[in-house]
Amino acid sequence: MIQPMKTTLFFALLLIGQAVYTQENKITFYPDSAKDIISRHIYGHFSEHLGRCIYGGFWVDKDSGIPNTGRIRNDVVAALKEIAIPNLRWPGGCFADEYHWMNGIGPEEDRPSMINTNWGGVTEDNSFGTHEFMRLCQMLDCEPVVCGNVGSGTVREMSEWVEYLNSDNISPMTNLRKENGREESFGVRYFGIGNESWGCGGNMTAEYYSDVLRRYSSFCKNYGKNRLYKIASGPSDSNYHWTETLMKDWQTRQMFQGLSLHYYTRAHTESWSYKGSATDFTTGEWFSTMSNALRIDTFINRHSKIMDRYDPGKEIGLIVDEWGNWHDIEPGTNPGFLFQQNTLRDAVSAAVSLDIFNNHCDRVKMANIAQVINVLQSVLLTRDNDLVKTPTFYVFKMYKVHHDALLIPNSTQSVNYTEGGRSVAAVHSSCSRDDDGRYHITITNLDPDNALDVDCEFKGLKKMNVTKGEIITAGQMNALNDFGKEEEV
Repeated sequence: MIQPMKTTLFFALLLIGQAVYTQENKITFYPDSAKDIISRHIYGHFSEHLGRCIYGGFWVDKDSGIPNTGRIRNDVVAALKEIAIPNLRWPGGCFADEYHWMNGIGPEEDRPSMINTNWGGVTEDNSFGTHEFMRLCQMLDCEPVVCGNVGSGTVREMSEWVEYLNSDNISPMTNLRKENGREESFGVRYFGIGNESWGCGGNMTAEYYSDVLRRYSSFCKNYGKNRLYKIASGPSDSNYHWTETLMKDWQTRQMFQGLSLHYYTRAHTESWSYKGSATDFTTGEWFSTMSNALRIDTFINRHSKIMDRYDPGKEIGLIVDEWGNWHDIEPGTNPGFLFQQNTLRDAVSAAVSLDIFNNHCDRVKMANIAQVINVLQSVLLTRDNDLVKTPTFYVFKMYKVHHDALLIPNSTQSVNYTEGGRSVAAVHSSCSRDDDGRYHITITNLDPDNALDVDCEFKGLKKMNVTKGEIITAGQMNALNDFGKEEEV
């Protein structure tokens, strides 16, 4: 049974099934061993020039009747503030390495158009650029995470973007920023040195990127009191050689403070051409999605062990700046726009992923779900004047109690969730203590058919009092929230 505990909040993310297991499920928490903070930046988001994320998501037409402030949708801003979005990554993604930032500043009528060759071949007018993104982050009260162009850009181009963003000196880039209406520097801290340089960002080898990183990073300067947190383009999935290459050389390690890791969860991993439907799936595909979501724990463990050998003090953060479920696109939509619906399955896989990030907060310092609006595992969907909060949105809302809270280590005894002869642990969790001494537990049940009783024990705490509980669930495993309907999740 859950013992009474003073000033404790209990949050549970459970699927309500028809049967209840009799085998004991027990989570033991160890407050006396707590020492690491769960950075709020683990709850970050990703906004790429892809499909209707920027144009049609955040950004509306000049003559739009949708309520907006300077063409930024008011309802989107209000919803993202509801989940206390801590940071926003931009402009990509693959788009970052074909984006030339000077085309997105100055009078809108003077900005040249460009073709988005990565995502749908659409023409963009560059009306949403640096100043618009910074204004969006200011409206959201979140940190900007800017990803620079290594793949098709130059060292000078990246160096001047950093100067334009952060310099208050008398200089050409400072003067140009002021001419464009911004007197004070933007004070951008988080800056990515390229994106997926092993793939769409240049198809580089780890050894070649290591040299490129050193060169580009050398010219990304600090201005005033602002200190850049440079994020190196790191590995995907199990590319441990990439991590080893960037970490083993002392001089290379001095060139970055964060190492990115990308991992997308799919129900079917045999081929990228068939990932499975976002809404019409079997219990077997539910299981494989959960099983594959859990793989991020293995990847983090193994990449962290490599990093620990060269950085035992954990000064370099692991930055999971692209993660989430990648399903097949919704029928009838542009295949280059990556629009997919969002069900209870996505909520549960998001919850277990966030629990994993929380429990690895000694090394994981930032994560960015892909993507924030209308693309992949979005927290919001928009269509004309309407906005939908997806099941994943409600996970981020529930889990915001963990922002900058003290991680409480735990051990879990769980029944197995078994499907088709395959098994994984059904129960997963994380726990934190906030500055007011309240404990927050999040528990995820991966089994769509069976409700679970879970006993929670806090070692060393004698008096315990549960004051609040919340559940995210629905009547069907493929339940979703959609336009013009009551919310199902």
